[in-house]
Amino acid sequence: MSITANWSYPTAIRFGAGRILEIADACKAACIKKPLLVTDRGLAEMEITIRTLDLLDAAGLGRAIFADVDPNPNEKNAAAGVKAYNDGGHDGVIAFGGGSGLDLGKLVAFLAGQSRPLWDFEDIGDWWTRADADAIAPIVAVPTTAGTGSEVGRASVITNSVTEEKKIIFHPKFMPTVVICDPELTVGMPNFITAGTGLDAFAHCVEAFCSPHYHPMSQGMALEGMRLVKEYLPRAYADGSDIEARAHMMSAAAMGATAFQKGLGAIHALSHPLGAIYHTHHGTTNAVCMPAVLQFNKPAITGVISQAANYLGIAGGFDGFCAFVDELNASLGIPKNLTELGITDVDVDRVVAGALNDPSTSGNPIKMTKENTTELLRACI
Repeated sequence: MSITANWSYPTAIRFGAGRILEIADACKAACIKKPLLVTDRGLAEMEITIRTLDLLDAAGLGRAIFADVDPNPNEKNAAAGVKAYNDGGHDGVIAFGGGSGLDLGKLVAFLAGQSRPLWDFEDIGDWWTRADADAIAPIVAVPTTAGTGSEVGRASVITNSVTEEKKIIFHPKFMPTVVICDPELTVGMPNFITAGTGLDAFAHCVEAFCSPHYHPMSQGMALEGMRLVKEYLPRAYADGSDIEARAHMMSAAAMGATAFQKGLGAIHALSHPLGAIYHTHHGTTNAVCMPAVLQFNKPAITGVISQAANYLGIAGGFDGFCAFVDELNASLGIPKNLTELGITDVDVDRVVAGALNDPSTSGNPIKMTKENTTELLRACI
């Protein structure tokens, strides 16, 4: 099955196998004549990246690349990226890769023309209005994983390397002008990345669906995103060359990130400080935390999760859904707890404090306190 489409929601998306060939035209549509391609170190020398640079070079757009990006990108990466952007006289960014490359690329485009420091734009109140919106460079986003959905997001998650805290930097113009979703770019993902990123998309959908905030458009998108993950993540994991499965997972990732405008919750509130402190893979950490969070929220979400189970064809309501999550995690090689993930000495007080300070807590169905969040974290350990 060949899936090709042009969408205008939530931004202009060119979806389909082989559409990386349109990268130069996408830059033209975004009014970018001298792009800086921002990606992570692991992708810098891979064939899909070299091929993309070749396409840019052949179109007269150069082949400038910045790849000094950590798995959990931080303010040092951002400063180096901004320097590379300004020193090279670039006029736009191609954010290329998984969540780290996409988040850092968007941040470089945002920061390059600003006079205030990075942390002045944290997602607190109306701090985003401090930015000079006219100085934000255009962005073309090209995801190479199917998980974070950062290609359709209005924020970047950045680690403060001094405090070891993940911070959300927000501005409406973080939204890329053009997105190329080419499932062929995800074919080479290792199994553990396929699993972790896919379950990140699932976590976005689950938490958005359970959030008590009102956003029926997100609610519908979250539900269908869950179905796509249920149907196609096992296929993509079993056969990385299954383009149909890869395409549907790429859709699910974008859907999850769009849906969580409705809110996230305790899964992300825990995984953000855990990832910042212990440098774990974000999506995998979400998957490890999900079973305990479902039980934690059970009094408030039994009804909505039963609705989701019914839509997904899962028998047994809430308990059946939880059993499905356990089975899916096990089938994809996800560790059962944080100890198996490699965190053998959790600083409980520090992680709990970080979780309670994370903006994701506002979307959790049950109010998170120091006491109940400590119990929740211990259940994950």
